[in-house]
Amino acid sequence: MKSVGIYIHIPFCERKCLYCDFNSYSDKKELIKDYLEGLKQEIKQHRGKLEGFEAESIYIGGGTPSLLSGKEMESIMQALEENIKIRAGAEISMEANPGTLNKENLKVYFSSGINRLSMGLQACQEELLSKLGRIHSYQDFLNNLEDARAVGFRNINVDLMFALPLQGLKEWEASLIQLIRLDIPHISAYSLIWEEGTAFEGLRDKKLLSPVDEELELHMFHAARSILKNNGYNYYEISNYAKPGFECRHNIVYWENQSYIGMGAGAHSYFNNRRYSNEASIEGYLKAIEKTVNPVKEIIELSIADEISETMFLGLRMTKGIAIEAFKKRFGATPMEVYPEILPKLRGDGLIAYNEEKIVLTDKGIDLANLVFQELLID
Repeated sequence: MKSVGIYIHIPFCERKCLYCDFNSYSDKKELIKDYLEGLKQEIKQHRGKLEGFEAESIYIGGGTPSLLSGKEMESIMQALEENIKIRAGAEISMEANPGTLNKENLKVYFSSGINRLSMGLQACQEELLSKLGRIHSYQDFLNNLEDARAVGFRNINVDLMFALPLQGLKEWEASLIQLIRLDIPHISAYSLIWEEGTAFEGLRDKKLLSPVDEELELHMFHAARSILKNNGYNYYEISNYAKPGFECRHNIVYWENQSYIGMGAGAHSYFNNRRYSNEASIEGYLKAIEKTVNPVKEIIELSIADEISETMFLGLRMTKGIAIEAFKKRFGATPMEVYPEILPKLRGDGLIAYNEEKIVLTDKGIDLANLVFQELLID
C-alpha cells in the first residue's frame, strides 16, 4: 500500500501567545463540540480518497490539542481508525502545552493510540515564558512531564525557542542542559521569527521589544548543535535533534516531500501533485461541512519545476540530504542534470557538498540555508 501522512488541526487555545501567527483562536472554545463533529465528518469524506493508502504517521497539532478532554481526543482517534487504514506501529503525535495537561487526560490520550507527545515548553526561565505570553511555568512543565511518563509516554519532544528578547547565551545553554538532564529524547530548537500581524511585531514597531543581534542568534544556533551533539543527540534536520530511533517520522514526510492530508480549519495538504488548504475560519469551515461540501478553499496545481524545487530545498533541511538515486527515480533526471550550473556554483562557494550518492549542506550552507534554497527555486 502507498503511504500517507495525516495532519489534524485543533485551532483552539487558552491564550494566544504574543509571537504566534498560527491559525488558532483563544475566544471560540464554545465551538469545540461543533468543531469536533465537523472534523469527524471531514475524516469520513476522505475515506474514499485514501483507499489504497495507509497512514504511516498522524500528527494532531494546533492551537492547543491538549485543551481537549481525553474522551474528545479518543473520539477523534476512533473516527480515524474507522475511516483510514493506519499502519501497524504508526507514529501518532499530539501537541500539548504545559499547564493544560493532567494525568487523567494523559491516560486516555495514551490508551486511545497516541504514542508521541510534543510539549511546547519554549524556555525554562520564568521571565522569558512571561515575555512570550505563555500560560505555564517551568514547574508546570516538570509536573506534566512526570505525569506523561507515568502513564506510558516515552517518545516525547520538547520545543525550545532561541533569539528571544532579553535572552542571553547563558540562558539558552541552561535550557538545553536542563532538557538533557531530563533525558528528553527529541528536542526541536527554533529561532524566534517576528511574524507579520503578531503582538510581537506590534511591540517591535513601538520600540518596546527588539530582536537580538544576528551574531548572538548564530552563536545560539551553534551552541545548540554543539551541546546536543556532544550529549548523544543526532542532529538530523536544521532545527531538530533526536536520540537514536526518536526522529520525528511525520516531519520527515514533509521534508521528503511525500503525500500528506490535512484535516480541520486551515489545514494544508499535499496530494496528487496538488497543494491545497481548507477554509481557515472555524465558522466557515463548519458551514462547508454542514452542507456536506468539501472545506477546501484554495488549490494549487504544481508543475514539475515546483515539485523539483520543493523536493530540493525541503530535502536539504535534513542532514542526510538528497539521495540522488531516489531523486532520479522520481523525476527522471539527477539533480546535477536539472541544475548543471547552480550546483557547481553552490559547491564552489562552500555551501553544499555532493558525490554520486547524495547532496548535503555544509556547515556554512546550514548557516546560510535560506540563500541556498533561493538558488534552487526554478522559475
